[in-house]
Amino acid sequence: MKIILLLTIFLASFTANAQTKNAQLKIYTFKEVEKIHQQKSKPIVIFIHTDWCKICFGMKKTTFQNQEVIKLLNNNFYFVKLNGEEKKDIIFLGRTFMYKPSGNSGTHELAEELAYINEKISYPTTTILSTNLEIDLQVSNYISGKNMSVILRKLMFHIPDTASPLAKRQIQIKSIHNTSNYLNMRGH
Repeated sequence: MKIILLLTIFLASFTANAQTKNAQLKIYTFKEVEKIHQQKSKPIVIFIHTDWCKICFGMKKTTFQNQEVIKLLNNNFYFVKLNGEEKKDIIFLGRTFMYKPSGNSGTHELAEELAYINEKISYPTTTILSTNLEIDLQVSNYISGKNMSVILRKLMFHIPDTASPLAKRQIQIKSIHNTSNYLNMRGH
């Protein structure tokens, strides 16, 4: 009887340890990230999505469940999710961003600021702000866990805070297929 009890306890603790090894992605609001960024400056990764976007849903279920991506984001970046059709006002960097209705839908002003590439917004868009809170990189398309890890690692070692805002805006990637060209262009 004691053996069965000990075996049950051992298996229960083994199962509990196996379940706790999967880290959870730390997700911040814009209010939280602005406050914490003042205490400890890190780049900010913003995932701009919508509820109807199937590709966005795919990234939530694959890329942002990838344990390597979670570890990189949690340790080296602040991560924020932004619904591009969010109806609530968002205060960020001293400015109030609002939802702008258009017909049956609309777009949030902050999504326009962060996801506007080549005169349009595409979903999903992943935007990375430098430690100076300027757009450092925009990727509008699906990013696999493997490619997100590459992007995050490259940015960890070279975030061009000294680049002009115009130069930073020119660093815009329309597709993940261009990521390796972009990274090679930056000397990595």
